[in-house]
Amino acid sequence: MSIPKECLSTMLGIIRYVLFAVLVISCITAALYSIRARKMSDPLDRGIFHASTNIYMGIMLVALSFIAMLMFSGSTPAVIVEAVFMVMGAFNIFAGIRSKSYYSRQKSARS
Repeated sequence: MSIPKECLSTMLGIIRYVLFAVLVISCITAALYSIRARKMSDPLDRGIFHASTNIYMGIMLVALSFIAMLMFSGSTPAVIVEAVFMVMGAFNIFAGIRSKSYYSRQKSARS
Protein backbone atom coordinates (compact mmCIF):
# COMPACT_ATOMS: atom_id res chain seq x y z
CA MET A 1 0.00 0.00 0.00
CA SER A 2 1.48 3.28 -1.06
CA ILE A 3 0.60 6.78 0.09
CA PRO A 4 -0.12 9.24 -2.74
CA LYS A 5 2.51 11.95 -3.16
CA GLU A 6 -0.04 14.75 -2.64
CA CYS A 7 -1.12 13.27 0.71
CA LEU A 8 2.47 12.93 1.87
CA SER A 9 3.21 16.51 0.89
CA THR A 10 0.11 17.74 2.74
CA MET A 11 0.97 15.77 5.87
CA LEU A 12 4.52 17.12 5.92
CA GLY A 13 3.16 20.64 5.49
CA ILE A 14 0.78 20.18 8.42
CA ILE A 15 3.57 18.74 10.57
CA ARG A 16 5.80 21.70 9.71
CA TYR A 17 3.09 24.19 10.68
CA VAL A 18 2.40 22.38 13.95
CA LEU A 19 6.12 22.28 14.77
CA PHE A 20 6.47 25.95 13.89
CA ALA A 21 3.52 26.77 16.19
CA VAL A 22 5.13 24.72 18.99
CA LEU A 23 8.41 26.56 18.38
CA VAL A 24 6.80 30.00 18.56
CA ILE A 25 4.64 29.19 21.59
CA SER A 26 7.55 27.65 23.52
CA CYS A 27 9.79 30.60 22.66
CA ILE A 28 7.22 33.13 23.90
CA THR A 29 6.48 31.07 27.01
CA ALA A 30 10.18 30.68 27.84
CA ALA A 31 10.64 34.44 27.53
CA LEU A 32 7.63 35.16 29.77
CA TYR A 33 8.80 32.72 32.45
CA SER A 34 12.29 34.18 32.28
CA ILE A 35 10.94 37.71 32.77
CA ARG A 36 8.76 36.56 35.67
CA ALA A 37 11.70 34.73 37.26
CA ARG A 38 13.84 37.86 37.22
CA LYS A 39 11.10 39.84 38.98
CA MET A 40 10.64 37.33 41.84
CA SER A 41 12.16 38.21 45.18
CA ASP A 42 11.74 34.76 46.75
CA PRO A 43 14.57 32.43 45.66
CA LEU A 44 12.30 29.37 45.60
CA ASP A 45 9.78 31.06 43.31
CA ARG A 46 12.64 32.29 41.15
CA GLY A 47 13.97 28.73 40.91
CA ILE A 48 10.58 27.35 39.92
CA PHE A 49 10.22 29.94 37.16
CA HIS A 50 13.77 29.35 35.92
CA ALA A 51 13.03 25.62 35.83
CA SER A 52 9.92 26.31 33.73
CA THR A 53 12.07 28.45 31.44
CA ASN A 54 14.44 25.49 31.02
CA ILE A 55 11.57 23.15 30.18
CA TYR A 56 10.18 25.45 27.50
CA MET A 57 13.62 26.14 26.07
CA GLY A 58 14.15 22.38 25.82
CA ILE A 59 10.84 22.02 23.99
CA MET A 60 11.93 24.84 21.69
CA LEU A 61 15.23 23.13 20.88
CA VAL A 62 13.59 19.77 20.23
CA ALA A 63 11.00 21.40 17.95
CA LEU A 64 13.78 23.25 16.14
CA SER A 65 15.67 20.01 15.55
CA PHE A 66 12.53 18.33 14.17
CA ILE A 67 11.93 21.29 11.87
CA ALA A 68 15.52 21.06 10.65
CA MET A 69 15.05 17.33 10.03
CA LEU A 70 12.02 17.97 7.86
CA MET A 71 13.34 20.97 5.96
CA PHE A 72 16.92 20.05 5.13
CA SER A 73 18.44 17.07 3.42
CA GLY A 74 20.46 14.52 5.36
CA SER A 75 23.89 16.07 4.94
CA THR A 76 26.42 15.32 7.67
CA PRO A 77 26.63 18.85 9.17
CA ALA A 78 22.84 19.14 9.24
CA VAL A 79 22.49 15.79 11.01
CA ILE A 80 25.15 16.78 13.56
CA VAL A 81 23.42 20.10 14.30
CA GLU A 82 20.03 18.37 14.58
CA ALA A 83 21.46 15.79 16.96
CA VAL A 84 23.12 18.46 19.10
CA PHE A 85 19.87 20.44 19.32
CA MET A 86 17.96 17.27 20.17
CA VAL A 87 20.37 16.31 22.97
CA MET A 88 20.52 19.85 24.37
CA GLY A 89 16.73 20.10 24.28
CA ALA A 90 16.26 16.75 26.01
CA PHE A 91 18.80 17.74 28.67
CA ASN A 92 17.05 21.09 29.24
CA ILE A 93 13.70 19.36 29.62
CA PHE A 94 15.15 16.81 32.05
CA ALA A 95 17.05 19.44 34.07
CA GLY A 96 14.01 21.71 34.18
CA ILE A 97 11.71 18.96 35.43
CA ARG A 98 14.28 17.93 38.02
CA SER A 99 14.82 21.52 39.21
CA LYS A 100 11.11 22.25 39.31
CA SER A 101 10.41 19.22 41.47
CA TYR A 102 13.30 20.15 43.78
CA TYR A 103 12.14 23.75 44.25
CA SER A 104 8.52 22.66 44.63
CA ARG A 105 9.50 20.23 47.40
CA GLN A 106 11.56 22.93 49.11
CA LYS A 107 8.67 25.37 48.90
CA SER A 108 6.14 22.88 50.28
CA ALA A 109 8.54 21.93 53.11
CA ARG A 110 8.93 25.60 54.04
CA SER A 111 5.18 26.21 54.17
